[in-house]
Order: sequence, then C-alpha cells, then structure tokens
Amino acid sequence: MPMPSEYQRASLEFEKFLVDAREASGLTTTNQVYTMVQGVLQTFRRRLTLPEAIQFAGVLPPVLRALFVADWNPNEPRRSFGDTASQHWRERAEMTQEVQSLRADHNFAPDIAIQAVAIALRKNIDETKLDGVLSVLPTPAHDFWSYYPN
Repeated sequence: MPMPSEYQRASLEFEKFLVDAREASGLTTTNQVYTMVQGVLQTFRRRLTLPEAIQFAGVLPPVLRALFVADWNPNEPRRSFGDTASQHWRERAEMTQEVQSLRADHNFAPDIAIQAVAIALRKNIDETKLDGVLSVLPTPAHDFWSYYPN
C-alpha cells in the first residue's frame, strides 16, 4: 500500500493552514502564528475528556494532530467551557488569555486568536467530519470552533 497522501503532503498542508491563520489573525509571520495555534489547541484540549480529545484529534490533519497531542499531560485537571451562556463568554475571555499565556514573552496572539484558528481550521479540513465530531462533544466545544467574535 502506498503512503497515504495526507502524510505525503503534511508539511505543505500545515504551511497553508499557518498562512490562513496568519491572514485571519492579522499576525505577520508563521512563527508568530505557530505559538498562537499551539495555544489554541492546548486550550481546547484542556476542556475535553481523554476520549473526547482523541476523537477530536482524529479529524485533524497529521501535523495539527501531532501539535494537538504534543506535551500533553492527560492527568492535568480538566478545565471548563462554562455551563451557561454568560459563563461561556466569560470563560471565552479566560481561554483567550490562556492562549496568550503560552510562551508569553514570545506570544503575539491577538484577542481574536481562537476565532482566527477556527477560520483556518475550517478552511483546511473537512467541515462535515469536524462538525460530526463536535456534535457528540459538549455544545461549548462546537462553539469554540465557530466564527463568533470573542
């Protein structure tokens, strides 16, 4: 069996994703975007159970999947998305700060970081598969990957 094309093109597809995230975020370099993306993925992951996180990782392209699971401590206490609409938006602001705290001295993630990564993600993967996985996760997990402003 030949190597699957998703692995043959992994670096090119990741670079395209970074460029799309750069454009959506207003950042200037893909180095800046890399930290933002890593922060967004880690922030999301911290709010999922282990089975939910594995299910989500399954729809990601190879490099994003690797970034999603890198440096993972599955015993880390699970964080909350917020249970009510008002908690959710307050939590959204806290999640943005969490994204911005990763390597804080070298982090240029804007306040729209989560939204920018969501735009790039939806532009670069099969949205039907993504929404299928998100439909079985808690509702705030779907909202996390929406285009709604922070």
